Amino acid sequence: MIRMEIALILILAFVAGIYFSARRRQTALHKTFSALLIVVIVHLMFDAATIYTVNHLAQVPLVLNDVLHRLFVGTMALVLFFFYQYIAILVEEETGKKRTLDLPARIFLAISEVGAMTLPITYIETLDGNYSAGLYAYVSYVSVAVYLILCSWLLLANWKRMDNKKKFAIGMALIFEFTICFLQGLHHTWLISGMGITLMTLAFYLTLENPDALRAELTEQKMSMLYLKSQVNPHFLYNTLDTIRIQAELDGDKKVAKLLMRLVDFFRLSVKVDRSMVTLDDELELVEAYMELMCYRYPELFCDYDIDPDLGAVQVPNFILQPLVENSLLHGMKNRGYRGEIEISVKRAGADMEICIKDSGSGFEEGMKAQIDKMLLHYNKQEAKLDGNSIGILNVQKRIKYLCGRKYGLSYEENSAGGVTARLLLPVWKEEAS
Repeated sequence: MIRMEIALILILAFVAGIYFSARRRQTALHKTFSALLIVVIVHLMFDAATIYTVNHLAQVPLVLNDVLHRLFVGTMALVLFFFYQYIAILVEEETGKKRTLDLPARIFLAISEVGAMTLPITYIETLDGNYSAGLYAYVSYVSVAVYLILCSWLLLANWKRMDNKKKFAIGMALIFEFTICFLQGLHHTWLISGMGITLMTLAFYLTLENPDALRAELTEQKMSMLYLKSQVNPHFLYNTLDTIRIQAELDGDKKVAKLLMRLVDFFRLSVKVDRSMVTLDDELELVEAYMELMCYRYPELFCDYDIDPDLGAVQVPNFILQPLVENSLLHGMKNRGYRGEIEISVKRAGADMEICIKDSGSGFEEGMKAQIDKMLLHYNKQEAKLDGNSIGILNVQKRIKYLCGRKYGLSYEENSAGGVTARLLLPVWKEEAS
């Protein structure tokens, strides 16, 4: 049995090495899985130690045996709590429903840890092997039962609203643990609880946390952007336009020269497709160039900005604002003859940042908002599109989710005075763009 535990420790240590070496954003899901990996490895070490000590009762001091067994059960309760926490965060990000059971789960964890450290332990010796028993052992039984029930309830209650891959991962993990618990209950001397915990961890890693799978999703999004922008050659266009601008300036046509300058700026900034993240200032400069041209084209169109100056250096996914502004013009302002106002605001939202693009246009057509809400909620079920009206907002949603974390993203709401507001929730990151 000790050989099996050592093998499990080595497998998870290898997984942890790959996982922690991959460059990731520090989302709540990533932090929880990171803690889970560490606690599982520590728990398996105590599991291996107790398998040895319980089968060498005559050679190992009773106090040492008791301490190791208490730590074994205490870390088991902690592992199961992190499993619940990981699934709860995953369900919240997938469905948008707030977690309501975190406080009871934490209180139960505290009670479990106290019980593991204080309740009496006994040891049962049999011809097939020895195992620990007594009131302290019920802490592990109850912990497993409570947290698995919570996880199962989260899965079943949100079954229809979750992605199939995530449902499969959670379902398989729970099946593994239920099966191992059932076998352990029938055969107390098998001591295979560590196998169930390892299989649950691997189920999450292989299906949801694998760095190669996440990198493939990001590559797909980047290739979509490259394809879209390759429809024209921005370098050729802005170099040619700059030549025309210089000639207009030489001819004394300052207005045309100024407009050409803004168009040159727009194309110059738009060619940064190879960068996944840019500063908010860079992203806003692109939007400002675009809107200045549109406002000149449509004299009754206006654009106002309300930007928190402290957020200019924050890193945001590249090319997310201009498609949304363009969407507001084409689907909101067009029906009103491009008369009205676009308001762009950037402000703090707690520890995060909120960007709003508000238009005074015609608003959503009947049934359209429900379709867009569904598409944005189930963004990961939508195939990458290279044409169509929803390409901009779908690609924006996907890139934010993949680059920033599932907590963040795009949503729409109708304004009481008419028009539509696009809201972007983003993290406040100021490190170098990756």
